Amino acid sequence: MNNINKRNEHVIREVLEGSIADELEIEAGDILLKINDNEISDVFDYRYYIQDEYIEVLIKKANGEEWLLEIDKDFDEDLGVEFENSLMSEYRSCSNKCIFCFIDQMPPGMRETLYFKDDDSRLSFLQGNYITLTNMNESDVDRIIEMNLAPINISVHTTNPELRCKMLNNRFAGDKLQFIRKLYDNQVEMNGQIVLCKGVNDGAELERTIDDLSEYLPFMRSVSVVPAGITKYREGLYPLELFDSREAGQVIDVIEARQEEFYKQYGLHFIHASDEWYINAGRDFPEEERYDGYIQLENGVGMMRLFIDEVSEALEALKAGNNDYLNNNSTVTIPTGVLSYKTVKKMAEKVMETCKGIKVNTVCITNEFFGETITVTGLITGKDLISQLSQYKLSGNCLGDRILITSSMIRSGERVFLDDVTIDDVTKALGTELVMVDSSGYDFVESIINSNYSMNRNNDKEVYVDAFDTLA
Repeated sequence: MNNINKRNEHVIREVLEGSIADELEIEAGDILLKINDNEISDVFDYRYYIQDEYIEVLIKKANGEEWLLEIDKDFDEDLGVEFENSLMSEYRSCSNKCIFCFIDQMPPGMRETLYFKDDDSRLSFLQGNYITLTNMNESDVDRIIEMNLAPINISVHTTNPELRCKMLNNRFAGDKLQFIRKLYDNQVEMNGQIVLCKGVNDGAELERTIDDLSEYLPFMRSVSVVPAGITKYREGLYPLELFDSREAGQVIDVIEARQEEFYKQYGLHFIHASDEWYINAGRDFPEEERYDGYIQLENGVGMMRLFIDEVSEALEALKAGNNDYLNNNSTVTIPTGVLSYKTVKKMAEKVMETCKGIKVNTVCITNEFFGETITVTGLITGKDLISQLSQYKLSGNCLGDRILITSSMIRSGERVFLDDVTIDDVTKALGTELVMVDSSGYDFVESIINSNYSMNRNNDKEVYVDAFDTLA
């Protein structure tokens, strides 16, 4: 038997039924050793080497036998296996201590996984996470280029090297900006992010950063500007302040002036303000066309515009289609964060106007767990739901048949809020069933009018957005 380094042995957790691996009698517990005689260091290697139409795969079985499998397949077709470690190597943690880091503002005593800071380029490609580039070297960048891994999402924050070192508390942070140029020179598609901190990287520094990053158009396809989140747990951290309404308007003005210039030249608006700026400034959200296909949706850019448009489309379809729902008699309660409350309430009223028998209670939840400065729906905890909805009931209000909550409040794949309170705990405390609502304005409407709503059903809409959230 060959002596294989343990770190290059990748245990298969599951084999998908009907897949290539299933046909070749690969089983859960088997170990992937090599592809085309190349050892596999991580998921990037795996995906790169399985692209070809003919590959040779070395597998170690549970009894110690090694099978060399010759496989003919379609180009880029997967083997149909899932590994115990989805990255096929250890996650890379963040080496920075950013002045705005949300994890540093978490209360003590929460589950350990919530304190892990990832800064892994592989997660940027696989899951859309944003990375700072600070724990990457030249060979990492060369690998991205060679394997054509794109898009790469980059937390830039500022293109001023000295200021970037200060903001990330990393003396190498400024030097790493050169990697953006290298990715651009090799035509690797990128997206950027700027977390804006009042008095730090705003004003003239923001204008400089936008202008510098625009040099990488069209391969840097979009850049979002989001305000730093500030919790009540900032003792001993860099002093940050919230932007007021006037200052939020100034940020929008800078961004919208640049958008017009970039669109004329590149057909892209490129720089985008997150929804929170428009809400805080008391301005209408931009029209759909300004979002360039909602490239920055996960950063809260265009979530409310998409939500509003989808609710309107869903209601028009409802009027033209199945009229059984129009006379539905039921009452539901929707708890939402401060930031999106007005928009959600307005859309709920539109549903009630269309479906006369339905009553929707939209309840604004103040975030007492993280502090009132945290206003997004996705960070509402179970304890705050129990406390404030209980008070809502005591004030003489009825919670109705169901409480609809956004799935972004819940740990992925489970039924647990950030504070480890479960959906069942909240249901029991309030005496009303909690229903998790999947994303999109379509789900928002259906979950209200359909008592049999299930977030796991099929939906033919291609674009999804958290129905109640803007910046989770």
